[in-house]
Order: sequence, then C-alpha cells, then structure tokens
Amino acid sequence: MGTGISLIGTSWDVQWHIDVGPDTFFTLPHLFIYAGSAIAGIASLVAVLAVTAAQRRGETPDPTDGGVPIRVFGGRFTAPLGYLVTGVGAAMFLLYGLIDLWWHTVYGFDAVLNSPPHVALFTTVSITMIGAVIIAAASREQRWGRIAMAISVPVLMTFFPITANAFQGLPLPFNPVVVATAWIIVLLLVVTRVAIDRPGAAALTAAVLLVMQGILWLFTPWAAETYAGAVGLPLRDGLGDESPYIPAGIPLAGLLAAAVIELLIKRGPVIAVGIAGLILGVTFQLQQSWLHFAGPSTLSVLVATAIAGGLFGMLGGYLGARFGVILRVREKVAA
Repeated sequence: MGTGISLIGTSWDVQWHIDVGPDTFFTLPHLFIYAGSAIAGIASLVAVLAVTAAQRRGETPDPTDGGVPIRVFGGRFTAPLGYLVTGVGAAMFLLYGLIDLWWHTVYGFDAVLNSPPHVALFTTVSITMIGAVIIAAASREQRWGRIAMAISVPVLMTFFPITANAFQGLPLPFNPVVVATAWIIVLLLVVTRVAIDRPGAAALTAAVLLVMQGILWLFTPWAAETYAGAVGLPLRDGLGDESPYIPAGIPLAGLLAAAVIELLIKRGPVIAVGIAGLILGVTFQLQQSWLHFAGPSTLSVLVATAIAGGLFGMLGGYLGARFGVILRVREKVAA
C-alpha cells in the first residue's frame, strides 16, 4: 500500500509542476509521497521486530513471510529479505528527503526532475518497491501473494521511467530513457514469469500495468487542477492538451511485449526477450514523439534505439531469469 501511495503522490506532484508551477516542501502531493515511504518503513520495522521476537522464542522463521530470514547487526535482529530491502529503501528515502529540503533552501525551486536529490529520492523509492516485490514473491503459492505480485511489479514498472530520466542528458546515438525503460520492463516481466512459473503471469502483469496507466492518466490532471483550485492558485497560461507526464511515460506496448515473452520464452528465451526489447524500443520511441516528449524520431535514432532496446532486452531477460530463480529460493541466507 505504501508504494502505491508514493506512486500516486509522485505522479500528482510532477503534474502539479507542469500545470501550476513550483511549490513549497509542504504540499498535499508531497505528503502522499512521504506518507507512502513512512507506511512501508513502519510496516517493515514491525515485521522485523515480530520475526526477531519469534526467533528468540525458539520459533523458526517462515521464508514465505516476506522472504528468506537474514541475521543483521551481528545477529541481534532477524529480518525477512523483502522487509529488509523495503525498510532500507524507506529509511534512505527519509534521509534524502532532508537533503532535498536542504537543496531547496540553498538553490531554490527545481526546474527539472533529474536534479541530484530527486534522482536519489526516486532511486530509494524504487528500492522500497523492489522489497515489496520480494515480499509478494515469497508468498507466490498463495492467492494473495500472486495478486500482490501482479500489483507490486507494475507499480515498479510505472515508477522506474521517472528514475530513467537521470540518463536523459547522455550523449548517445539512441534514446537512453526509452532503452532503460524497455530494459526494466522486460526484466520484470521475465522475473514475474519465472518466479510464479505459471503461463500468463507476464501477460497479467502487463495488463495491470496498462490499467494503472489509465487510472493515472485520468487522476493526475484532475488532482492537480482540483488541488490548485482548492488553494487558490491558477493554472499556467497556454496549457493545451498535453498528455499527463508520468502515465504518458509508460510504454503502451507492454502487453505486446509480454505476449511475445509468453509465447516464445520456452522455445527460445534469448530470442523472446530480444524481440520484446526491440518492440518496446521502437514503439516507445514513437510514443514519445507522438506525445511530444521528444523531438521527431529520425530514422537513425529509431533504428539505433530499436537495436539497443533488443540488446538491453536480452540483458534484462538474462538478469530477470536469474532474479526470478532467486525469488524462489527458500533456504536460509547466512549473515
């Protein structure tokens, strides 16, 4: 729940900057962002303390409850892997939140998303979301675990393109944001397919991603406009029919890529993930141009992005298969 609240707050906050303008540190979208990380952090702390207390009573931790148990701080605490990752991400987020407050105090308003504290904040939220995926995967044999994974993975997919903006200024012959997004989506589709090990798992994940995209597409412009009216601020002059920034930054062809993975992963996994990455590289580049998130795609950039998307898709598939196997491990991990 915490990661979903953070995602809603981030999408809302970014749209606020586009439709209204700069803001202060204490706003309702910021409250959503920080509340999401706080909820995830507190839940993780409670889980770690409960597992630690149970082990001290002589009980054996169940690896299906949040992942394999890990001894930390010299064995003083026992933390399920998923809750450990989520808790570390949430703690780092709150630390970088203070740095972001200092940054605004020294340098004033941010004009871009990819300022150093913002990139750090987005990265720590992504870490928190990875922990949520681990927690869901640990209970994949139960219905609630599969449902949680079908939600937590698309939440991470939705959020990662924001972090990918850090690569925007790299002098590369292809679009690095498109390629990074294609890489993470292919990786997570394969992770889901391998971890759950059921036909249709990747397609279901991509379908949920499309639903989340639609919800955010409707919600974020409405939320920004409604909140601006509530606090008595006008919208920017000259606003047209621009697409909402965060949901428009999610590939629309994720379901097609998932279908390719579902159909071909058993016959030729390298070919499957390569084709999926190529599809995302081409379609997402065209989507960005169509929605005016990038300049018109030249043939050379489109070809280079497609090739890079295919190559990084294969890398994502390779890593995703191995991460998916790791999520299926049930043995205790030593400190």
